Amino acid sequence: MEVSVKTQLDWAAYIAQMEQILALELDDARRAELLTQFNRIAAMAEPLMSLPLDDRLEVAGVFHP
Repeated sequence: MEVSVKTQLDWAAYIAQMEQILALELDDARRAELLTQFNRIAAMAEPLMSLPLDDRLEVAGVFHP
């Protein structure tokens, strides 16, 4: 899923989907805390995610020791 800077993810839906995929049973308090944390992480990442990237930048290579 490609997410633009202007797109807000529905974190509650994401948590519900991950709960099903991972076969977890979360109570409402834990779900609420996860929602709070995801919103905090998104807020911290927003300044970095909003920086424009030059289309001419090369993709980073893969390190092979």
